Amino acid sequence: MKDKLFILLQHILPQHLISRAVGAIAECKTPWVKDTFIGWFAKRYRVNMAEAKIEDLRQFPNFNAFFTRELKPDARQFDLEADSICSPADGAVSQLGDIDYGRIFQAKGRGYALTTLLGGNTELADQFKNGSFATIYLSPRDYHRVHMPVTGTLRETIYIPGDLYSVNQTTAENVDQLFARNERLVAIFDTEFGPMAMVLVGAMIVAGIETVWAGQIAPQTKQPQRINYQPTTPITLNKGDEMGRFKLGSTVVLLFGKDAINWEQQLAAETPLQLGEVIARQQEADSSSEK
Repeated sequence: MKDKLFILLQHILPQHLISRAVGAIAECKTPWVKDTFIGWFAKRYRVNMAEAKIEDLRQFPNFNAFFTRELKPDARQFDLEADSICSPADGAVSQLGDIDYGRIFQAKGRGYALTTLLGGNTELADQFKNGSFATIYLSPRDYHRVHMPVTGTLRETIYIPGDLYSVNQTTAENVDQLFARNERLVAIFDTEFGPMAMVLVGAMIVAGIETVWAGQIAPQTKQPQRINYQPTTPITLNKGDEMGRFKLGSTVVLLFGKDAINWEQQLAAETPLQLGEVIARQQEADSSSEK
């Protein structure tokens, strides 16, 4: 009953209005407002400030600065082996596996179309058909900067307006095509493993999605509309470099093409992840020929 009420409220409440109102509070610099909000949040979600570059909660100018806090240089280590793909974020696996016939598994018999996730671009979707996907959920207590799982050169980004449902497991199990209907930013990179897509999915009360090359992408200040962007000069980010961040939590959907990678065998739904740990390896050339 509790879960049904939670889903019903998301259907009927003004998602964007609520999210933007929370976003305004998250930008507030009034000391008693931001200190109260930050202190409550850090205690409620047991945020580990010992690994943050700034440990004193009162030193953050607003809630968003706290939420997107930088970690100490030695807090995370990226695997640097040439064939490894690393987790782009702290969080947990929501789902991962193969992209079967252009469909991505969501939860409990629900799925969504790869083409829809990528904004209806069938030519782009063809590059990932029968490839591999991983959906990584960032909980409120997690570090909320997103880093490169491999070295890549940005080909294009696509901002796609949409809904702002919560992206937790309960919603994933009860809302059809969740990740393909929410607001999202699709970033396409060319890598040594072939094309890679990093899809940053917005959610209820997410106050913004940013990239290191363009700043804040969402929310749009005017009427939301699709935005395509191709860099005029090469933008190459190395494995481990920051590529973006969420102002309040959400989800990253990672895509690779056919016969490009193999997920690590121990990974499954709800497996906790730490930024930089190995989640996949490049598929050996002879393994694809055996299929």
